Amino acid sequence: MASSGKYDSKSVEDKWYNYWMENNYFHSEVDDREAYTIVIPPPNVTGVLHMGHMLNNTIQDVLIRRARLKGYNACWVPGTDHASIATEAKVVAKLKEEGINKSDLTREEFLKHAWEWTHKHGGIILEQLKKLGASCDWERTAFTMDDNLSASVIKVFVDLYNKGLIYRGYRMVNWDPQAKTTLSDEEVIYEEKQGNLYYLKYKLEGSEETLTIATTRPETIMGDTAICINPNDERFAHLKGKKAIIPVVGRAIPVIEDEYVDMEFGTGCLKVTPAHDQNDKVLGDKHQLEVIDIFNDDATLNANGLHYEGKDRFVVRKEIVKELEAIGALEKVETHLNKVGTSERTKAVIEPKLSDQWFLKMKDLAAPALTAVLDKEVNLVPEKFVNTYRYWMENVRDWNISRQLWWGHQIPAYYFGTGKEDFVVAETREEALKLAKEKSGNNDLSDADLTQDPDALDTWFSSWLWPMSVFNGILEPDNEEIKYYYPTNDLVTAPEILFFWVARMIIAGYEYRKEKPFTNVYLTGIVRDKKRRKMSKSLGNSPDPLDLIDRYGADGIRVGMLLSSPAGNDLMFDEELCKQGSGFVNKIWNAFRLIKGWEIDETIPQPEASGIALEWYRSRFQQALRELEDSYAKYRISDALMTTYKLVWDDFCSWLLEMIKPAYGSPIDGKTYKEVIAVLEENLKILHPFVPFISEELWHQISDRTKEEALIIAEWPKERAVNKELIAQFEIAAAVVSEIRTIRKEKNISFKEQIEMSVLNHEKFSTAFDAVIAKLGNISAISYVDDKVEKALSFRVKSNEYFVPMSGAINVDEEIKKLSEELAYTEGFLKSVQKKLQNERFVNNAPEKVIEVERKKQADAEAKIETLKSSLASLKS
Repeated sequence: MASSGKYDSKSVEDKWYNYWMENNYFHSEVDDREAYTIVIPPPNVTGVLHMGHMLNNTIQDVLIRRARLKGYNACWVPGTDHASIATEAKVVAKLKEEGINKSDLTREEFLKHAWEWTHKHGGIILEQLKKLGASCDWERTAFTMDDNLSASVIKVFVDLYNKGLIYRGYRMVNWDPQAKTTLSDEEVIYEEKQGNLYYLKYKLEGSEETLTIATTRPETIMGDTAICINPNDERFAHLKGKKAIIPVVGRAIPVIEDEYVDMEFGTGCLKVTPAHDQNDKVLGDKHQLEVIDIFNDDATLNANGLHYEGKDRFVVRKEIVKELEAIGALEKVETHLNKVGTSERTKAVIEPKLSDQWFLKMKDLAAPALTAVLDKEVNLVPEKFVNTYRYWMENVRDWNISRQLWWGHQIPAYYFGTGKEDFVVAETREEALKLAKEKSGNNDLSDADLTQDPDALDTWFSSWLWPMSVFNGILEPDNEEIKYYYPTNDLVTAPEILFFWVARMIIAGYEYRKEKPFTNVYLTGIVRDKKRRKMSKSLGNSPDPLDLIDRYGADGIRVGMLLSSPAGNDLMFDEELCKQGSGFVNKIWNAFRLIKGWEIDETIPQPEASGIALEWYRSRFQQALRELEDSYAKYRISDALMTTYKLVWDDFCSWLLEMIKPAYGSPIDGKTYKEVIAVLEENLKILHPFVPFISEELWHQISDRTKEEALIIAEWPKERAVNKELIAQFEIAAAVVSEIRTIRKEKNISFKEQIEMSVLNHEKFSTAFDAVIAKLGNISAISYVDDKVEKALSFRVKSNEYFVPMSGAINVDEEIKKLSEELAYTEGFLKSVQKKLQNERFVNNAPEKVIEVERKKQADAEAKIETLKSSLASLKS
């Protein structure tokens, strides 16, 4: 089937994606082949495709398509995460638009709305991934709230509780007042922000004397229950045992002593607010202080906030400063750089809050997962992230796994009384009732006496099971799929969730299967704009991925994304990269059109130039194939693309096709045509992981293929011998051709005019490529001589000299003048390089690579001077 016209990416992409889907090439079942498995980092069910997803999923698709070609049973499991905080926030916002408050609904009513939202929006991002060419096993699409996955989460919670690893504790937690839920320590991002340090005066009880404290949060004074001084601070020795009056509030609080107080910070006096600061809580427990909570869940002040009740904390801060100033209790205000914790999800400023929450003990669980990475049982790529991982795991804290949300997996704890321990943990209500009767000794308890904990589990508590739960490995640990597909091979994800997700999956893998969940973790960089800013909707610097695909084609975008995204390093995205990718696709298309446009004559013998050219290209291909294997093994996907790109663009399109193409209007011989089609097919195989659509299109345009012969399931090229000598000989021939073309251009010798060439073969170069040199340089004859040729233009390749007769059009005097000027410049340049190399300080201190560059400059300049002198001598004789 011949091709014609411009490449139409839209029709080609739709056609082949539908073809792949119809023929079920993406689906995997257990068989006798070796499995190659990837699980997708599940995007939020509320999400839409952004540039980070594009990069991440392109890399995964490259790996999975190559694995298919390599003969593995390739399985790429897609799916989405229920994203408790993000989804609940969207559903609450939607209900608000409809005039409905979440607080007016029952849990069941709210969840009905949440499921409606999920069914409406949940599949959008996965459908968008299809446009990119993602060859996921869509039949295996999983969702973290699916029945099996949900049951797996509950089973694991109960198991860990029964092992004594999950406990309920009244602790200071990170409270997100916007989402109205707790967050784990890892979900809090600390940012340095410019704030103020307020110096407040507290009167001593029964005295006009004051003491001054410094605080960044004057709105919390209503929660103060002590003033603390350092017992070694002589400035405040007279305050021991006294009480201070909180300004505005009027309540008397004790002055306590503790070495925790930093005598150098602020005034050396510390206000203690145990309900709203982690360190103050420790002090409060130690000194048995009262705990006064002044905030509602939305960070407005409660009844303990006096006349500020109902107002937002930041509004109160401004107003109370004015009140303090009005009553003479504000001494001064200084600017102060402070680290402020913000919610990773909502960006709201975190409020420390005392609360009953569920925690998972992490220290012992984390140990095998740390060893696995340090011993390289699990490889982090690039390795620079090992130290980050090690630090996190060695300093791991207990994981706060409960969230004050309704959307998610409800905690399987059931309360049957008012006592602190009046609860049981069970997978079902039936089991819970049975356990409650046993624990309470009350056989008259009924289902109505049980109240399930209203909180949901942290979203990560489901996704940490992902590589196991998608194969039902928690509920049925011995099923054939989990035994076949697990551990998975590669995980491609972002460094920012190395601890949130990657580390926890490794922990879960060793806890529940006694083995790693994957072998390699490829950590991509962040996609940034040309100004190095992270791409985001709020900055307006993130292009719409679907719009880019529409303009440049999916293959073009894939190439553009991968051209400059080495593992772990950020990608500076520029739309020009997509243009370059699209240009590469068009280059492949046009090269094929050129080949298919040739008329074939089976009676013509193969020209010598074509024979050696094809022999060279096959060796060059094999050399590139080895480079590819090395790059893939090291997860240098950008390097693998660049090797493929250069091979196809430079070696195949620019050199091979030039060397074998027939003269204008003449046919090509049958042998050359068959051989070039064969090497083109090999090219398409290594191109397929990067540009699946154009490669599949051309594969079928070459020949009508059955569904069993599709490129997507073809066989990866086999490694064969590399003729390094032939490759080296071609490099010399290519240099000669380039020099001939330069002379023709500079001396206005028409490319249509045949010329002769003589060679002084000092290097004893092979003559294997003479036919190629003759064809590409339009040389009528190449002769080998023992001495220089007079009255000729000359050039050098290494120490070989090549002579081309002067055309009558050349002005000898002008040529002599021009070459003399060039010689003088080159000799001056050589002197400057030699001076640098004779400088001992430079030679001793400069890196070896820099010195090598300078030595090469010297050698090149010396060779050029010799050639220029030779050419001048020839012109003058």
